[in-house]
Amino acid sequence: MMAAADPALFKGLSYRQVGHSRGGRVTTVTGVPSQPKTFYAGVASGGVMRTTNGGESWDFITDNKIPLGSTGSIAVAESNPNIIYVGTGSDGVRSNVSTGRGVYKSVDNGATWQFAGLYNAGQIGAVRIHPTNPDIVWVAAYGDIFKPNNERGIFKTTDGGKSWKKTLYVSDSTGAMDVELQPGNPNVVYAWMNRIERKPWSIISGSREGGFYKSTNGGDSFTKMVGGLPNQITGKGNLAVTAANPNRIYALVEAMPGGGLYRSDDAGASWALMNSTPGLITRPFYYTSLGADPSNADVVYGGAETFYKSTDGGKTVAPFRTPHGDNHDIWINPTNSNTMVQSNDGGANVSYDGGKTWSSQDVQPTAEFYGVWLDNAFPYKLYMAQQDNSTYIVPSNNDLFNMSTVRTGPGCETGPIIPHPSDRNLIHGNCKGQYSLMNVDAGVTKNYWIGAQSLYGNDGGDLDYRMQRTTPMALSPHDPKVLYYGSQFLHRTRNNGATWEKISPDLTWFPKCCQGGSGEPITRDVTGEEFYSTLYAITESSLEKGVIWTGSNDGPFSVTRDDGKTWKRVTPKELGEGGRVAWIESSPHRKGSAYFATYRYLLGDYKPYIYLTNDYGNTWKLLTDGTNGIPADAPTRVVREDPVREGLLYAGTEFGMYISFDNGGHWQPFNLNMPQIPINDIKVYRGDLVVATQGRAAWIMDNIAALQQIGPTTQSESFVLFKPRDGYRTTTTPQLLGPTVDYFLASAPNDTVRIDIVDAAGKVVNTYKSGIIPQAPRPRFGGGEDDPDEAMMAGRGARPTLVAPTVNLVTKNAGMNRFVWGVQHSNGLGSPPGTYTAKVTAGGVTKSVPLRVRIDPRLAADGTTEADLQAQYTHNLKMREMVADVNALLARVRTAEAKYKGATGAAADTATKVKEVSEIVNTQPIRYGKPGLQAHIQYLAGMTARADQKVGQDAYERYTFLRKELEAAKAKLDRAIGPATRM
Repeated sequence: MMAAADPALFKGLSYRQVGHSRGGRVTTVTGVPSQPKTFYAGVASGGVMRTTNGGESWDFITDNKIPLGSTGSIAVAESNPNIIYVGTGSDGVRSNVSTGRGVYKSVDNGATWQFAGLYNAGQIGAVRIHPTNPDIVWVAAYGDIFKPNNERGIFKTTDGGKSWKKTLYVSDSTGAMDVELQPGNPNVVYAWMNRIERKPWSIISGSREGGFYKSTNGGDSFTKMVGGLPNQITGKGNLAVTAANPNRIYALVEAMPGGGLYRSDDAGASWALMNSTPGLITRPFYYTSLGADPSNADVVYGGAETFYKSTDGGKTVAPFRTPHGDNHDIWINPTNSNTMVQSNDGGANVSYDGGKTWSSQDVQPTAEFYGVWLDNAFPYKLYMAQQDNSTYIVPSNNDLFNMSTVRTGPGCETGPIIPHPSDRNLIHGNCKGQYSLMNVDAGVTKNYWIGAQSLYGNDGGDLDYRMQRTTPMALSPHDPKVLYYGSQFLHRTRNNGATWEKISPDLTWFPKCCQGGSGEPITRDVTGEEFYSTLYAITESSLEKGVIWTGSNDGPFSVTRDDGKTWKRVTPKELGEGGRVAWIESSPHRKGSAYFATYRYLLGDYKPYIYLTNDYGNTWKLLTDGTNGIPADAPTRVVREDPVREGLLYAGTEFGMYISFDNGGHWQPFNLNMPQIPINDIKVYRGDLVVATQGRAAWIMDNIAALQQIGPTTQSESFVLFKPRDGYRTTTTPQLLGPTVDYFLASAPNDTVRIDIVDAAGKVVNTYKSGIIPQAPRPRFGGGEDDPDEAMMAGRGARPTLVAPTVNLVTKNAGMNRFVWGVQHSNGLGSPPGTYTAKVTAGGVTKSVPLRVRIDPRLAADGTTEADLQAQYTHNLKMREMVADVNALLARVRTAEAKYKGATGAAADTATKVKEVSEIVNTQPIRYGKPGLQAHIQYLAGMTARADQKVGQDAYERYTFLRKELEAAKAKLDRAIGPATRM
């Protein structure tokens, strides 16, 4: 094994985002008053995106520039829109919230970003910029959402983020939710302080500390003001100010008693409760959204799952339609109140008519996918559950923004969703702990809930079976009928859920402290997210039937070696109690070996924890000590071992991808073009690396054969040609599935790189060179325009649109290079499946590798064979020759017609004979005229050129007939004008 690979070896490798493009959770939005089509949106875990066309499309401006995805607040300087501040750390602190890591700043409109301090400020609820001096900025910081810390409260900088002063601090557990400037007077600053803390088993929101604070000296000091606001137990709050009345402030407050919408008309000196509609403060830890119209002080928007609008200063509210529920933010253009951008769990949406219509959310690939499972189709499909939406099935060759190819499956936003391994008609689903089975053909989803007990609203300790919203399911690699399922016990079904057997004792820690209903001390919130002491990961060894590994969300590792008869708890002794086992990877190479990916950041411990055992859990090795590549504060979510190359590991962390070539001895970043965001799942499947992210949907690194072959000497060689995986002759995204040639160049050679494709007989099939664009093969017909009569209609009207195949280029870049052969012969025909050789010449050196081209498995399934396609190639070659022959005959006829035009005497006799041949070969020049021999031959050539198929007997017989007709016509012309002159 090698310790690490030179990053130059990765140059040229990339991930392909497959989507889908249906938006996910966006927690913050803003706009630019002077640029009415420009808006910014902060994805909860996916970075910052911007639209400059009013939401028709969005571009990500922080990818691999800000090294994390969690976004809390965005602010654009009024005095200079090129200056942008981003506060990281989403303030919608649901159970999968990703931590923040301070403030970032751009002075060039998002082209580059610099860290601007407050690394330990946790979740940042608001960033506000001085209206005339962009170096003066205020930040509202929650602090660490998982444990007490001192870097929380209101911070102010006067030097553009070079230094910060904490100007409002209450305690190490109470932070700042919001900070606002009085319109027209930045010396008046308002703040809302409250305690909010996340535990794996509960949400703590509210205390006797905090509340509303005001500063009159630019935020250098603050005074707490109650004046009619709740003053007992106060929780999360959000403030809104309006330029239409600078003394008016709205506050949406979680409190006990007295929660609701409050208003002050005297700059916070006194307050009145305006509205206590329950929907305004549903699940306040997650929502508490509020925004005031800048041109009409009586118009205010706010809410939670439902969004509301008031036009009378908050006295009454009415539901306000948004494209998706679960609302988080709104920004209204101060120059035109009809122009706004709003965000919710479906993305960001723009309106130019005051919210009557909104831009689409289907152009934002920002989904949070909890996991990914693959089926046996060709091309394979990805099965994923999207937080805040539903379960989705996405083709692996999906065009990112093509939602028409995407369909839904069983279960709901939490998943998992797993295709049955042997019955394409069945899909296992899950919704918040409840199992279901979809019959695809029937369109029916059956419910088989273990215990049949409602999970919502119960204290965890009162449940018969404790199941997380993201309840683990796993298939047996040995028996397609076996499905495992986790509560605090391991369950198994052999009949698709109709009956379940419990095959373990309680495999969790189950501390008595943490089994109540979550949500304290104000708002109870029991949706299953905080059920503690449940299984969270299940894996059966692919090498040993009955060896099953489990991990819980409260710490313990367990294993059975006898199919569940006996169990052993094998938690590493040094691992503290309470961590969450996110995924388990049973080694595909070694019996008794497994990797456990655990994270403890929900307990305030950000260390990475990937453990390896090679003896069924008797001993463990920590593969992430904080000094061997994965940083000491990068929590780990998933690890997988490559099924081809032993010891090649892929790890997903809170802040992106890592790779190890020496079984976890050393790690190195492997994000490449994928942003540094939470990685929720990784699968290595059919030679692809498939990645499910939290906040940027799903990605695939196609064809990692080269990655699996990189060795200790690769980086020292000037030219390396890798052994390719098998490719396919297919019309379905051949640029992804076709035979691939990967080669590494230490530096770009001065001369041409050449690739020769040679068949099994040693004949060169085709040659490609760098710097030369190869001639495109003849397009095939597309979709419904595949008209068999097109050849007969030549010259008689419009031709149908054709779909041009991909033209592959040979590159000679320093680093990895990839050439995908289109299985095209130099004669213009598609080459048949079979064994070929790719010869690559670079820098005067030629290297060869075998290249196997296989038949499309879908064709093989209907009985088509490679021999059929070889016979088709031979037939099409003969047809191509006959088309060339008839075209040559027609050319001779036209030359003769021109020569004998107007001839007299004996020459007129010749002209008559030429005309007779012309009438045989040419089609009558009228619509639906009688076809000539050329049209008949072209028609037959098109019969077997449109698809890979067995050639029918009729085509062979028709060929024989037309060949005779053609030879007779040639002979007739020869008799008239003499035989053709051979060149």
